[in-house]
Order: sequence, then structure tokens, then C-alpha cells
Amino acid sequence: MIQKVKSFAKINLGLKVLNKRPDDFHNIKSLFIRISLNDILEFNPSNEFDLKCTNKAVPINKENTIYKAYNLLSKNFPFKNQYAITLHKNIPLESGMGGGSSNAAFTLIALNNFNNLNLDKEQLIDLGLEIGSDIPFFLSENKSSYVSGRGELLKEYDAPYLESIYILLVIPSFSVSTSWAYKKIKNNLDYKIDSPKFPALDEDVDWKLFCNDFEKIVGSAYPEIFEIKGCMENNGALYSSLSGTGSTMFGIYNNVEFINKTCNKLKNYNTLIVSPT
Repeated sequence: MIQKVKSFAKINLGLKVLNKRPDDFHNIKSLFIRISLNDILEFNPSNEFDLKCTNKAVPINKENTIYKAYNLLSKNFPFKNQYAITLHKNIPLESGMGGGSSNAAFTLIALNNFNNLNLDKEQLIDLGLEIGSDIPFFLSENKSSYVSGRGELLKEYDAPYLESIYILLVIPSFSVSTSWAYKKIKNNLDYKIDSPKFPALDEDVDWKLFCNDFEKIVGSAYPEIFEIKGCMENNGALYSSLSGTGSTMFGIYNNVEFINKTCNKLKNYNTLIVSPT
């Protein structure tokens, strides 16, 4: 019996890079929001593991996060049932929305459930961190989380206002390598370990208190992100920013008419209206 699992994307409402750690990762502080955009993972019982993807640009070798998750779990907790997995890819590659991390996380969750391994979230997170720093957020299944450390420290973030907003994603034609972005940011770290404090996400939220440290870095190479940001802010967005290391720009709106107006101004870009989920 084929089983299908949604693998959700995320955006970062704010992202602060604090310092480089002895393990070569970086300490961050961020606010992750899960959004409705998702890939589909299709699990088909099989005699052996196999991986396919609907997007030919996605590698289906050992570099794929699904491949890594499957092998890591089966090595540490051998299970009898094997699966051929097809990834129906909707989340753009290298877009700052955590597509690869999400795929790995939801693969771990699905295999844990399908094979009755009874691993708890802490065990899955320990495995996930061997693959990527954003994976713990998706394993937590929180809709919104305050994220710190390298990504493993999570605190569910009360965000009642998210139920009344819309999110416009603007996806440029270029992509941004996460490793490139972190190499570029090393000269911009301010080492203020106690900052920032993100505002409460209620009806009085002060959007000016959010920012993404990577926006200037990515914008120096791709100035068009500032044009996209300005267009959203000038056409009704409450807030606009880069997600993660990019390249996706997003705008927060409380009025669909403003979104439609913005989309008309940005016809040369791939745009998508999503919601927190």
C-alpha cells in the first residue's frame, strides 16, 4: 500500500547569526514558521530501498537528505520493511525554505511510524542533527518555534496573530548556497550572544524588530532582492524579508487585495500565496 506524507517548508521571520562554534557550525537565533507549501513523499513497499524525484535537478544519490535519513535510520535501528520513495518536489531548491531538511525529517518520522520503531522526538532529533541543523524544527512538528544553538534548541513560540495573515513568496530565478552565505557572513558577526529579542506575534506585533542578517550579504550579490522587498513594502506588506539564506523573499500581509497588487507589480517572478500551518 502506497502511503503519502506532506513535507512542509518554513520561513524565518527573523534570523540572527551570533558566532562560529568549535564544531564549525554557527550559533543562531531565529523564529521559524512552518508554511503550507510542501513536497510530497510517496512511500511504496519494496524489496529494497529506491529513490526517485519528479525534479531532475534534485540529486538522488548519497548527497540527498532522504537518502541520508533512510540509511542512517536503517543502520542504527534495522527494520524489515523496505520502501521505494518518490519525492514530488514543490519547494524550490536552495530557496531558504528548508526543503531538504524537511524531506529528511519527514522521512525519519514516516519510517519510525511505518516500522513501529517507537523512537521518541529526542532520539529522532539526535539522528537528524547528523544530517542538517534545520531538521529538529521539522521533527518537532511545531507550527512556530524560537530556534537557537545550531538549530537543535527549540521553544514553541506563541503566535496567535499568524492565524490572520497571508504570506506572499517571491522566488527569484537564482538560488543561494547555504555554505556560500555562511562563508560570506563571517566578517559581519557582532558576537552579541544575548540579542535579539523577537516580539510577540500578536495583533500589536512590531514588525520593525525582525531582521535577517543574510539580507545584506545576499543583496550585495543579488541587488534585485531589495527591489522585491521595496515593492512588497510599498504595496501593503506589513513586513518583508529574506527567508533563511535565500533566495526566497516573503511578505506578510493582512489583506489579499494588497497581495494581488504586489503580484501584478512582480509579474517577472514566480510568486505563491501560502499560509502558516
